[in-house]
Amino acid sequence: MATTEKEILDAAVRMFSRYGVKRTSMADLAQEAGISRQTLYNAYKNKDDVLRALIRSYTEDALSAIESGLANAQDLGDQLDIVFDRMVFDGFDLVRDMPNAQDIIDGFNAAGQEELNASAEKFRLVIERILSPRQEALARAGLTPSELSDFVQRSAKAASSAARDRDHLTRLLKSLKHLCLAASGE
Repeated sequence: MATTEKEILDAAVRMFSRYGVKRTSMADLAQEAGISRQTLYNAYKNKDDVLRALIRSYTEDALSAIESGLANAQDLGDQLDIVFDRMVFDGFDLVRDMPNAQDIIDGFNAAGQEELNASAEKFRLVIERILSPRQEALARAGLTPSELSDFVQRSAKAASSAARDRDHLTRLLKSLKHLCLAASGE
């Protein structure tokens, strides 16, 4: 990613989380990034593009961290913990620490929602990949890695939205992890 694009996305995180996506203008983003409006418009045609790029960047960073962590993970429980840390806890903490960050997490509009759906699918594919070596055990439980990964990804996202606090989220994800371990025979 080019330096200017990174500066814009960093400014977008600050502005969107502080004021929300709706109340942040492209002029606000340019000023916060320390660039001209024309430079901003050369990189992104509108706030929707900025939001989509921000979601993509967050997803790619999270997936990269997950892949690094999975290289050292010993078992399915450890692998799920790594995925949950980046897929769930990071977003939960962002929303908790920044008043209007929920706009980013929710995608704000249809364009952002499409990007969030693409992001969710990328996380689901990682979960499916770590479940695949347990395909026979899952089949005995009446599941496929694809079905279980879809359930895990959606349940983890729902847990993040429904949790009362971080401790509650931790307990919900621990239960989800234990269900996966039981279904996979571990």
